[in-house]
Amino acid sequence: MFSKSKINDPGPKAEADKSRAPDYGAKPSTDFTPSPPKTKPAASVLSSDLTITGNLRTTGDIQVEGTVEGDIRAHLLTVGESATIRGEIVADDIVVNGRVIGRVRGLKVRLTSTARVEGDIIHKTIAIESGAHFEGSVQRQDDPLAVGRAPAVPAATTTGAASAAPQPAASKPAADSK
Repeated sequence: MFSKSKINDPGPKAEADKSRAPDYGAKPSTDFTPSPPKTKPAASVLSSDLTITGNLRTTGDIQVEGTVEGDIRAHLLTVGESATIRGEIVADDIVVNGRVIGRVRGLKVRLTSTARVEGDIIHKTIAIESGAHFEGSVQRQDDPLAVGRAPAVPAATTTGAASAAPQPAASKPAADSK
């Protein structure tokens, strides 16, 4: 009346079922392993005893402590207190602690209290600390990194740390009403 079930008997069917059972300790066959987060390489440092004549271009970060006579393009450019740059600098972020003689173009530009800049600054945002020396004009643009773009409006000219707002040009002298 009762028959012995083959459920508990190890046999070919039981072995096949084991091979189809999920093994939670095994790697999936699609080999989807997330890559480790990319680490940002360290900034290239140009030491204080180094003088470079020529242009520098990188997608990374540069910290200049020496002298560069040429243009610099980078992601983040830090001009050290002992540094002097003669040329145009273009970067997403620019921090000036030293001396720059030439145009500065950046999304974020910061002149610290030890900065000495002689040239125009084209920026999206700017910060000028008290004590910074600046001679030139300041112009805000939505995309200051765009190459070859002429200024749409005459820029304000400043001397010192304060910036002056551009003044509207008078078109005609006002008529006297008596």
